[in-house]
Amino acid sequence: MFLHIIMVVVGAALVLVGADKLTDGSVALARRFSIPEMVIGLTIVAFGTSLPEFIVSLFASIDGAPAMSVGNIVGSNLFNTLMIVGVSAVVCPIVISRSTVSKDIPLSLLASIALPALALDTLWNGHTDANILSRGDGIVLLCFFAIFMAYTFSMARSGHVDGVGEVPQNPVPQLSAWRITLFIILGIAGLIGGGELFVDGATGIARQLGVSEAVIGLTLVAGGTSLPELATSVVAARKGKSDIAIGNVVGSNLFNIFWILGVCSTVTPLSVQGIQWTDFAVLLGSMVLFWFFARTKHRVARWEGAVLVACYVAYLMMLLML
Repeated sequence: MFLHIIMVVVGAALVLVGADKLTDGSVALARRFSIPEMVIGLTIVAFGTSLPEFIVSLFASIDGAPAMSVGNIVGSNLFNTLMIVGVSAVVCPIVISRSTVSKDIPLSLLASIALPALALDTLWNGHTDANILSRGDGIVLLCFFAIFMAYTFSMARSGHVDGVGEVPQNPVPQLSAWRITLFIILGIAGLIGGGELFVDGATGIARQLGVSEAVIGLTLVAGGTSLPELATSVVAARKGKSDIAIGNVVGSNLFNIFWILGVCSTVTPLSVQGIQWTDFAVLLGSMVLFWFFARTKHRVARWEGAVLVACYVAYLMMLLML
């Protein structure tokens, strides 16, 4: 057990450091080729904060732990919506633009509806006894992702993007060519090595405790892979950068479902065994609650942030009691 815990901690550290270095190196490389800041933010930075979820879910699916792969994404999105938005609002009330309320959050809500619609086969088809994200489902999710990216770039060109994929000005210093290469190589190595360690350690803990891989994915794995989003959003909230804090969460939720589960289920069909309809219901409910708070006065107040955090704690207690 102790060895598996060490593997999880070391693996998480390697994944987080690897994602950070790969993002820094990629942003610096893009700047050397004079790629616009907005394009960098919409692609490299947005994908960079979702790299831990992507690597862990991909390795989990390849290593025969599909429930952990799906649980990681469902749990990460719950963590993003309830804990990250909640904690950020408690630190400093979050002001949300009308465009984010009317367009970006509904897109994230659509993702939370599309996932169970594709995954819960037994609910829609009484002739099957297994819930599976098939390769066809993965292609559908990737099509949604392509539409989302096309919409986002269209909004960026017209100057109407509010937060999604936004990046602070000059977050990465100018780097020499050899440092860019080193950052990218170290980042990839950290992601691959850390992802393997993290999944092996988490799987070992689940088996020794008799806890399902799905529950481990919904809790331990999800929390660990969401650390970049938590750090980015809390710092942004403290600095009064509300759009970055919210855009980080909304963009990550969309990337997680449409891109990560789309790729993973296209590579190999994912069994959703262990992920209950109640988990999907809580995921959808969390987005509706967040949207409701955002629509009232176009802000998330401290007390509303506390409610979101309390909902996440209640969800964890429910998982542990089941």
